Amino acid sequence: MIIDEALVKDLIQPRPLKSHKGTFGRALLIGGLYPYGGAIIMAALATVNSGAGLVTVASDPANISALHSHLPEAMAFDLADSALLTQQIQASNVILIGPGLGTSPLAQKTLALVLAQTSPEQILIIDGSALDLLAEKDQIDWPTQKLALTPHQKEWERLSGIAIAQQNQENTQTALAIFPSQTILVAKSHKTRIYDQTGQVGQLAVGGPYQATGGMGDTLAGMITGFVAQFRDDLFESVAAASYLHSAIADSLAQDAYVVLPTSISQEIPRWMKRMSEES
Repeated sequence: MIIDEALVKDLIQPRPLKSHKGTFGRALLIGGLYPYGGAIIMAALATVNSGAGLVTVASDPANISALHSHLPEAMAFDLADSALLTQQIQASNVILIGPGLGTSPLAQKTLALVLAQTSPEQILIIDGSALDLLAEKDQIDWPTQKLALTPHQKEWERLSGIAIAQQNQENTQTALAIFPSQTILVAKSHKTRIYDQTGQVGQLAVGGPYQATGGMGDTLAGMITGFVAQFRDDLFESVAAASYLHSAIADSLAQDAYVVLPTSISQEIPRWMKRMSEES
């Protein structure tokens, strides 16, 4: 199936009058250890602009002032505070781990804590270096069946064992079967595909080389988190809609820009979502 604007319009409805911050989800974003602070900031910008009700960021404390200068709407705390991290994991609907996390001992400890404390009703989104940490594990006791993985081709090679040249639809679908039953895979490339374990495969027909900029994947992960936080009924549709909108906005910006910056995409999300909701 081709993922198109119709799917996004069907998903994004006008917000109900009787609602509050909690209605639109509590999202926890984990990452941004030195020297990758920008990654978690870009992910947080995208999550907030995508409409998540409450966004909290666990990161290197050196990032917090920079984060708040860009995004005072997000809460933030020191990733090394394991007691507070545990509390925030338990309070969240959706957890994103990976943007700028790195592979340090603290990163490894953090991923282990997330896997230990996430509950079956929560949604776990794994991106970036957290995927590489997963690839190093011989066995994983998954705490939830509701999982989204967002690897680029090299990350998927390390995680699945499939060489980039062999990452076709059949091999990818076979490899996905080892993950929890409700796993959604965003296989990022110049022809991004989205898979679930029922055999459903969505193809993006938007996007282009103007998106080949650092932080683009972090912004996509943040958008997915924001969409999933609000629209939790269908994980595949939420992930697919966020992925489509991310590249559709980039296509529009590329009409006047040689390179599209991830932060420029984030600035446009609320306007696009408003239009989509009115045309649904």
